[in-house]
Amino acid sequence: MASAFEYAPAPESRSVVDIAPSYGLFIDGEFTEAADGKVFKTVSPSSEEVLSEVARAGAEDVDRAVKAARRAFEKWSALPGSERAKYLFRIARIIQERSRELAVLETLDNGKPIKETRDADLPLVAAHFFYYAGWADKLDHAGYGANPRPLGVAGQIIPWNFPLLMLAWKIAPALATGNTVVLKPAETTPLSALFFADICRQAGLPRGVVNILTGYGDAGRALVEHGDVNKVAFTGSTAVGKAIARSLAGTDKKATLELGGKGANIVFDDAPIDQAVEGIVTGIFFNQGQVCCAGSRLLVQESVQDEVLDALKRRLTTLRLGDPLDKNTDIGAINSAEQLSRITALVETGEAEGAERWSAPCELPSSGYWFPPTLFTHVTQAHTVARDEIFGPVLSVLSFRTPDEAVAKANNSQYGLSAGIWTEKGSRILAVANRLRAGVVWANTFNKFDPTSPFGGYKESGFGREGGRHGLEAYLDV
Repeated sequence: MASAFEYAPAPESRSVVDIAPSYGLFIDGEFTEAADGKVFKTVSPSSEEVLSEVARAGAEDVDRAVKAARRAFEKWSALPGSERAKYLFRIARIIQERSRELAVLETLDNGKPIKETRDADLPLVAAHFFYYAGWADKLDHAGYGANPRPLGVAGQIIPWNFPLLMLAWKIAPALATGNTVVLKPAETTPLSALFFADICRQAGLPRGVVNILTGYGDAGRALVEHGDVNKVAFTGSTAVGKAIARSLAGTDKKATLELGGKGANIVFDDAPIDQAVEGIVTGIFFNQGQVCCAGSRLLVQESVQDEVLDALKRRLTTLRLGDPLDKNTDIGAINSAEQLSRITALVETGEAEGAERWSAPCELPSSGYWFPPTLFTHVTQAHTVARDEIFGPVLSVLSFRTPDEAVAKANNSQYGLSAGIWTEKGSRILAVANRLRAGVVWANTFNKFDPTSPFGGYKESGFGREGGRHGLEAYLDV
């Protein structure tokens, strides 16, 4: 994009990661072909280059993996917490040692900028394993009674927007509490999970404790419905979450669902404008807006709306869109052709409904999946772009006059995952945050995560919490 400065290309070297031409399923400590021999290709979103061929799991493979996890559960759950902690600490240290390799891999397979995978994703991945390693021998003191017991086999399904980080959110607490795992990564981003399988072997993790099944939705469905799975953890779309909830109804399986969002980012008239603009950019354009808790609805107090929008548009013209492996890149590629098509369709709907679109001037690469940073003004609460989760770099701007109106508009959503508040008044932060129906409320910042802090939503954003002490409960029989 246009900039007052010219940045020389600063690409991260691909040579630090060695991607094999094909990968199998990771079951019982070994890589193996799918039972029916099916495979699929994983593609780099920024170039449409085929990165590797990956085994496609079916119901028979799911059964094999669950049986392996069940066999491993007896010994793993019987280990003292201090022994399980040693494996988790070892995994965390290996992740740190291989972080550059994993960051490049994640950027290639996902499309997000290398500075995000390098500076945000990988440090948080290691931090989650370190954090839950610390809990493994302290479960009696977690507030869930004396000698809390693990559930058994956890079936976990993760999305494509934060592949390795979502894996850490799921696997670390499961292992710390004595459960074994069968995890299915998203079909568009399978590689980091397969590399994690290699890390498990490198750490000497007992066979069957972690199993990785690459595949499509049919494999995820088979995992959810398997009779010997005790816990289902899912992060993804609300539609799929509802289907999972229906399939689990009437069973004794425990579940956590972290689903969609349409987060409100509220800017009051006393907010520091420059700081707020940076928070708005982080809230919606981090990972190309492909974040469930993105601040995709900007609510600005009417008296400062023009000032905020002018500053925001100026800032968007300085963002750099392009090669995700370039360390200068701010905006990477959309994860898939399917997701790009969805974003495009919703933006066209917004224009057709009368909202005013503004996109930052930029040249889109000729190959790959790209969408420019975009905002809509003259938006009402009835507009589709204000109601539906777009899951892309698209911001809807609404105004308000009073704190009561801001809260009412923020809560006027079927979702309830996140929100942000920008103001210099601490009393206003506390008063407004207490009335927002959102699982996470940030004050004068946005998209800040920590393994010690619980995360989750209300309403159609799901139920249950991941992270922190609260994240242990989902994997314990309490």
